[in-house]
Amino acid sequence: MNTEKISELRRLAEIQREQDKLMVAELMKQEHLDEDGYPTEAALVAIQLWDFQDCKGWFAFINSLWAHKSWGWCEGVEPDERNVDKVNYQYNISTAGWSGNESLIDAMEKNFIMWSTTWVQARRGGHFIFEDNEYGE
Repeated sequence: MNTEKISELRRLAEIQREQDKLMVAELMKQEHLDEDGYPTEAALVAIQLWDFQDCKGWFAFINSLWAHKSWGWCEGVEPDERNVDKVNYQYNISTAGWSGNESLIDAMEKNFIMWSTTWVQARRGGHFIFEDNEYGE
């Protein structure tokens, strides 16, 4: 692929990223939980389109929607196993089998960049571990 084609693809990707940011801004003006406490379509689409440069905001938004947080959401600083001079911010979350939380996980997984850069582990029973490797930078 020549440099002109690569430049065009980068330009198109940046346009798409800006459009996604505008869409998320509009979705943030809508209701995010329905009357039964389930995430709305607006919330799920916002999670899917969230900008990859705002990891902390992504997790904060998801946390605001998460049911059964008292035992299903734990976060904090953990040492980086690969670099003793670095720490990661780790999120341990469990769906508790609740379909609303499972729909949030499904939406998270559809945000390919965020999922692939933060996902560490999934275990049977709906337990997930994520890390923000850019914590503190």
